[in-house]
Amino acid sequence: MAFIIQQRALEAAGGLQEVLPVVRKRDKSLFDQIHRAMNSVVLNIAEADGNDPGTAKARFASACGSAKEVRAGLQLAVAYGYVADPRVKEVDIALDQVCAMSWRLSGR
Repeated sequence: MAFIIQQRALEAAGGLQEVLPVVRKRDKSLFDQIHRAMNSVVLNIAEADGNDPGTAKARFASACGSAKEVRAGLQLAVAYGYVADPRVKEVDIALDQVCAMSWRLSGR
């Protein structure tokens, strides 16, 4: 399962290639927040894969929280008119799947 979740998280990160530069030009703070949160998603999943079960559950829970943070940041970018909704839709779908998988893996 960890391989699938990591793959989806990386797909979401790749989907931000066109969005992040636009956000960065308009709102450096929001860019930083989205960028750090996306990094956190991928890195927490990787860390979970190499840890004991208790720590792994905590890292998967953190990955879910960070994925929700990225989603909220993207929603703000759309609300502020920085990017169009269709540009973030695929990323949002991937992050929703990452949230669902990481939440289940966290044991919550």
